[in-house]
Amino acid sequence: MPTSFAECLNHWQAVTETALNGYLPPTSQSPSRLHDAMRYSVLGGGKRVRPALAYATAEAIGLTPSSVIAAACAVELIHAYSLIHDDLPAMDDDDLRRGRPTCHKAFDEATAVLAGDALQTLAFEILTTDTQLPADPAIKLALVRLLAEATGTAGMAGGQALDLAAEGQAADLATITDIHARKTGALIRASVLLAAACQPKLSAACSAALDRYARGVGLAFQIQDDLLDIEGDPALLGKATGADQALQKLTYPAVVGVQAAHAKVAALHQETLDALSPFGAKANALRELANWLVLRQH
Repeated sequence: MPTSFAECLNHWQAVTETALNGYLPPTSQSPSRLHDAMRYSVLGGGKRVRPALAYATAEAIGLTPSSVIAAACAVELIHAYSLIHDDLPAMDDDDLRRGRPTCHKAFDEATAVLAGDALQTLAFEILTTDTQLPADPAIKLALVRLLAEATGTAGMAGGQALDLAAEGQAADLATITDIHARKTGALIRASVLLAAACQPKLSAACSAALDRYARGVGLAFQIQDDLLDIEGDPALLGKATGADQALQKLTYPAVVGVQAAHAKVAALHQETLDALSPFGAKANALRELANWLVLRQH
């Protein structure tokens, strides 16, 4: 068994990769090109942040990480679909993702759109059919509702729409906070809440504490991402910095300044750690994840 957080993270990443490989349709099955694009976009890269949050939440509430693998992979498939669509010419128009051609460059735009669509529907299929998840229909319905809310107009899709509308426009703190909470924070929050929903014995107080943790981590993660685009080392990031400013994207530092953005990250980091106090040592993995995500340099 893993003995350090780094080993635990590596283990969770490997578990997720194996599970995703099993959930994704094989390229030998028709339509093979579409399946190839789906597998190309999901496998072989990524930190698997959202699955790690699900596994760590399971540990904190007395479940085994293996019991929430399906929920963890469902969130990751939604994340992968969002990246495919974000990269399209109609959105961010990116040619590279994780050092290799984006889906629409490796295949074509129509295939990329369909691959994203198919990954989204596969995520919900997994939540409703996977036998490792609780059999209680009420829990399955809760899982579908949580992921749908995080994906739709109240969450990721809505955040992307607001972000596109805000490019080149002056905005206030409430607007950028709302965009970050939807576009990035919603799926991070869902990763935690989906795992929590698998524990029917969880108290309302503990559920609320996990929600506070997830909201804080989600916002801090995105603000830190904004800061890294200004101050980060391109060698560590694996990409050039300054893209947000060049594209006139609305970011937290652009609204409040770099110093205030750093202060907000620090405050959110402490809030996330404080939220975990009811769980004691069982939440150590969640604490380590907060440290890793909020204090990261790449």
